[in-house]
Amino acid sequence: MLQNFPQIKVVISGAAVTTPCKKGIHETAYEIGKYLASKNCVVLTGATTGVPLWVAKGAFENNGFVVGISPARSYKEHINLYRLPVDYHHVILYSGEGYSGRNLLLIKMGDGVLFICGRIGTLNEFTAAFEEDKPMAVLVNSGGTEEYFQDIVKKAKRGPGKIIWEENPNLLIDNFINLIFKDIEK
Repeated sequence: MLQNFPQIKVVISGAAVTTPCKKGIHETAYEIGKYLASKNCVVLTGATTGVPLWVAKGAFENNGFVVGISPARSYKEHINLYRLPVDYHHVILYSGEGYSGRNLLLIKMGDGVLFICGRIGTLNEFTAAFEEDKPMAVLVNSGGTEEYFQDIVKKAKRGPGKIIWEENPNLLIDNFINLIFKDIEK
């Protein structure tokens, strides 16, 4: 690891509505947040509900630092128009870019992106992170659009990317952190 290097920033990408996710995804997401906090990672979310909120809660309640990037222009719009939560975040930045613009900003701000379950927004973030050549980690068998990611990479014919595929959350995070540090050291 690099000496005196600032904390790594891990973007959490996952389903805001968890109905397509595997059973127990809230507990899994919470434990992932807790584990990221124990590894001194800054957690970045889309300041939304579902999987990202549960990861944020796990990190926040276990002394991790959590930053949200909202699609809204202001606190008022975040609450009233988008109807998004403000809980479990130390800071929420209001991008004013809507969902797709926020997604790209979020991807660019992180050192790597962790994918847990997903719907169309997660798919959008997956392709953006792949295109940006970000270190990526996918919690295999978490549900939703996650089941298409390996096929998308294969059919894109652009190489394997920098992606860790793993079903065990702690092993996934440990390997992902190593991948991020290798990428930073290049």
